[in-house]
Amino acid sequence: MTVAEETRVRRKKPLVTALLVVPLVPLAGLAALRLIGYDGDWYTLVALSLTPFVAVAGLLLGGLALALRRWWVGGIALVLTIALAVLVVPRLSASDQREVHGKTLRVLASNLLYGQADPKAVVDLVREQRIDVLNLVEMTPRVVDGLTAAGLFQLLPYRVLHPAPGAFGSGIVSRFPLKEVNLTGDSAAKQPGAQADLGDGVVAEIVAVHPISPDVDTRAWEREIKDLSRAAGEHGLRILAGDFNATLDHAAFRTVLSRGYNDAAEERGAGLTPTWPSSSPVVTIDHVVVDNRAAVQDYRVFDVAGSDHRAVFAEVRLP
Repeated sequence: MTVAEETRVRRKKPLVTALLVVPLVPLAGLAALRLIGYDGDWYTLVALSLTPFVAVAGLLLGGLALALRRWWVGGIALVLTIALAVLVVPRLSASDQREVHGKTLRVLASNLLYGQADPKAVVDLVREQRIDVLNLVEMTPRVVDGLTAAGLFQLLPYRVLHPAPGAFGSGIVSRFPLKEVNLTGDSAAKQPGAQADLGDGVVAEIVAVHPISPDVDTRAWEREIKDLSRAAGEHGLRILAGDFNATLDHAAFRTVLSRGYNDAAEERGAGLTPTWPSSSPVVTIDHVVVDNRAAVQDYRVFDVAGSDHRAVFAEVRLP
């Protein structure tokens, strides 16, 4: 090798290292936010929602750095990746469920995209999946008319409806009698609550969840989610279902779970099944959250024509 060639090689080494450090910095930043439990602003919320993808990217970065003999870069990248993987990988494995022998409740939640979802598609899902309780968000007066014409209220005759223009309407529709109760704090969009009388003295509390989108008001989003988090055991058996505008990697959502709830998707090993946007799903922001005194027997997602969200379904057995 000539002197000139040796000089070029020496110059390339710091340049390659610098190029590898560039993606390492945001990887480290996101891992730090996730590990300390800080959601931050809209931009960090978006980044946190992509944590599973970032973990994969970190693995690729670490492998590339080690292949190029950038040992410290590769080592740091792999340590960060392992830390994120410890948080993400368990979502692929179903958890053991409690031995409970009470009534079974089949719950479906669907975001109707400003009322543009196909009412017949929603009603067909209710019929095919034998739904007991249906939570609807972004429910407009017009879509209520469409659901009525499609026969929803013949299948589920009891209702607590608060239709409104745009994204602000929500409702609960049930096979069982409902009594509306206030189970949440104030929110930009109505998040109605109801007690469902399942018979034999069994009552389940239902909340149709739809906090404001964090791109509109991040602080209000955080407050409205945390308003859902009164500890299980301080109230009746409760199921929260709808569009949380949050993933399992957001601290505000984990606050809810930490107070005595389980995410139905995570319980059934489907915690990485995305729900939005439905055309090319990337993130899981729609959830069925269940009081941890109950058992999650099934969980699935369904496409709904006309909506940008996939509907989420869970079968829950109560104690």
